[in-house]
Amino acid sequence: MTFFWYDWAGYIGVVLVLSSFLLLQARKLHGNGLVYQLMNVFGALGVVLSLLFGVAINWPALLMEVAWIAIGIFGIMHSFRARREARELGSKFTP
Repeated sequence: MTFFWYDWAGYIGVVLVLSSFLLLQARKLHGNGLVYQLMNVFGALGVVLSLLFGVAINWPALLMEVAWIAIGIFGIMHSFRARREARELGSKFTP
């Protein structure tokens, strides 16, 4: 069996997504944390690459992974916005 770069991207992506979920369940990561979100986004990106460059495209899996990436990016942006607002709110109350 020959492994191409996109196969490795897919396997690494699966490991990232599953590891992030395991670490979340083990309470080692926070669901709104940057590390968790990045692991999910890069993991889904790896799976997308394996789906796009593989022999046949599995459209439902591709759709799910694209949605996974979009949700992860939304989570990252939401976290950054919340941190910025908390920082700005905190600076208003410092003497």
